[in-house]
Amino acid sequence: MNKLTINDIQLAGKRVLVRVDFNVPLDETQRITDDTRIVESLPTIRKILADGGKAILMSHLGRPKGKVKPEFSLKPAADRLAQLLGSPVAFASDCIGDVADTAVAKLANGECLLLENLRFRNEEEGNDVEFAKALAKHGDVYVNDAFGTAHRAHASTEGVTKFITTCVAGFLMEKELEFLGNAVEHPIRPFVAILGGAKISGKIDVIQSLMSKVDTLIIGGGMAYTFFKAQGLEIGKSLLEADKVELAKEILAEAAKKNINLLLPVDCIAASDFKNDADTKVVAKNAIPADWQALDIGPDTVKLFSDVVKSAKTVVWNGPMGVFEMPSFAAGTNAVAMALVEATKAGAKTIVGGGDSAAAIAQAGLSKDVSHVSTGGGASLEFLEGKVLPGVEALNDK
Repeated sequence: MNKLTINDIQLAGKRVLVRVDFNVPLDETQRITDDTRIVESLPTIRKILADGGKAILMSHLGRPKGKVKPEFSLKPAADRLAQLLGSPVAFASDCIGDVADTAVAKLANGECLLLENLRFRNEEEGNDVEFAKALAKHGDVYVNDAFGTAHRAHASTEGVTKFITTCVAGFLMEKELEFLGNAVEHPIRPFVAILGGAKISGKIDVIQSLMSKVDTLIIGGGMAYTFFKAQGLEIGKSLLEADKVELAKEILAEAAKKNINLLLPVDCIAASDFKNDADTKVVAKNAIPADWQALDIGPDTVKLFSDVVKSAKTVVWNGPMGVFEMPSFAAGTNAVAMALVEATKAGAKTIVGGGDSAAAIAQAGLSKDVSHVSTGGGASLEFLEGKVLPGVEALNDK
C-alpha cells in the first residue's frame, strides 16, 4: 500500500479527526446486535489515545436521508465504545456547529469524542464543500479507518481531505487494502474466487476482472440460474435476470475461449415455494421442475466446490450460495464457509468480501477461522473490480 498510515505521523497533542464505520445493526430497543465494526476500529482509536492525541470520531448509521431520526442516533455506539475502551467517550448531538465545536474544544489529550450521525445532514452524501470544511475544522490531522465507505466520495471520506494537510489510513483501512490488494495482485496459487448472491448485474465487473486473474472461478447463488438459462436449461421459478442472459452467454464463451475453469452448480435444492418449510428435493441442474425454484446448491455441488476451495492457496469469497437466511437453504453457504476454514488450516489465505458473505460466515460462527473478513461489502467488491476508491485515493501518498 502506497498511502501514509497512522504509524507515519505524530499524534501527541493533535486533534485527530477519524472517519470510522460504526454503521452497526440495532434492534428495536436501540441495542447493538453486532459490534464487529466498533471492535475493528479499536486499534486505531487506542493508538491515538495512547500517543496523547484527541480522537474525534465521525460515522454514519443507517439511511436517515438527511433527517434527524432518533432510531439512527450513534449514542449507542458511543456507549459501547466506552465499554470496550474502559474509559469515557464524549458524545456530541451534532457533527458540526456550536454543539460539535464546544465538544471538541473540551477534549483533553488522550480523550475520545464521537460526533452524531453524519447522514442526519444531506450535505454528507452530497459531498458539500462547506460541510466538509466545517468537519475539517475539528481536526489537525485526518485518519480514514472506514473501508466500508471508501468507495463513496462523501464529505467525510473525500471532501474533508481538501481542507486538512495530513490525511492517512488507519490500521483497519491498511489491513483491508493489504489483504485484498495482495490477494488480487500477488496471489499464491491456486487462486480461487467464489462469487454468489442474487444477481449478475451487481457482479459483472468483478467477474470480468477476476476471470483474468484466478485459476478457478466458482459461481453459485441466485445468479447461477441466469447462467443456466444461458445454457438453455429449464430453471422453473428460480431467480432470473432475463436481460443478462446474453451477457452470461458471453462470459461462458470467454471462459471457454481462454480456458478458464469456471464452475457452476451441478445440482440444486429445489423448493415448491419461497419459504423455509416448503417441500424440497435435490435435483440435477438440468432437472429443475418448471413450477419449482432452486434456492441452494445441492450435495454434489457442495463436494465439487469444497474440494476446489480446500486445494487452493488463495481464496476470495463474495456472495452466498443460496437463501442462507432460511435454515432449510443455508447448507450450501455453510459448507463453503467450512471449506474456507479447512483451507485456512492448510495454510491458505482466505478472504471473505463483506456484505452477505460476512453475515453468512458470522451466522455460521466461523468468522475467526478464516484469514480476513472484510468490513466493507460494496467497497471490497469495487476494490476487487480494480476500481479506484475515492476515500483511499484522497489520502497522502508515501
